[in-house]
Amino acid sequence: MAKQRFARRLKIQDNINTDYVISGRYKFKIQDPKELAEHIFEDIDPAFAARVKRGDCLVAGENFGCGSSREQAPQALKESGFSAVIAKSFARIFYRNAFNIGLLLVEANTDFIDDGDQVELDLEKSRLRNVSKGLVLDIKPLSPVMKMLLEDGGVIAHFKKHGGFKFE
Repeated sequence: MAKQRFARRLKIQDNINTDYVISGRYKFKIQDPKELAEHIFEDIDPAFAARVKRGDCLVAGENFGCGSSREQAPQALKESGFSAVIAKSFARIFYRNAFNIGLLLVEANTDFIDDGDQVELDLEKSRLRNVSKGLVLDIKPLSPVMKMLLEDGGVIAHFKKHGGFKFE
C-alpha cells in the first residue's frame, strides 16, 4: 500500500460512540448510505458533514466507536468520503465492522495532531507523519490479513474476488 496524504477536518475527543457518528434516530429511517453520510456527527456539529472532502481522514482520541454495534457508523464515515480514521484506540466491534467494509482504521497517539494538520500515512513502515509539524509517529502495524481486506475493499469484496476466504 502506497503512502497516503490526508487533510484533517475535525479532531474529536475520547469515547465517541456510534450514536455520535450517526444518530440512532436515522437507524431505520434512512437506508441509503449516501444519505446517512449527510448526518455524521450531526449532534456534535450540525455542519460537520458539509466540511468533509473525499480522501480526508478523521482523527479521534481513545475508544472511538464505542456503544452499540451500529454497522451504519463506519459505513456512513466511509460514504462521507473519509479514507481513514486515526485514533488512539477503537471499540472492538466498530473496528471489525470498519474493516469488514474496507474502511482503514489506524491506531496511533493523536495528541500531536491538530485540526487542519496535513498527515501522511505509510502503512508499510507503520508510520504517520504530521507534515504540518514535521513529526513522525509510530502506528500500530496492520496484520497482513487486514491489509489484504483493505486492498480488496472489505470482507464481501474479498470473498467475491477470491471465491471465498483466501489469505495468501
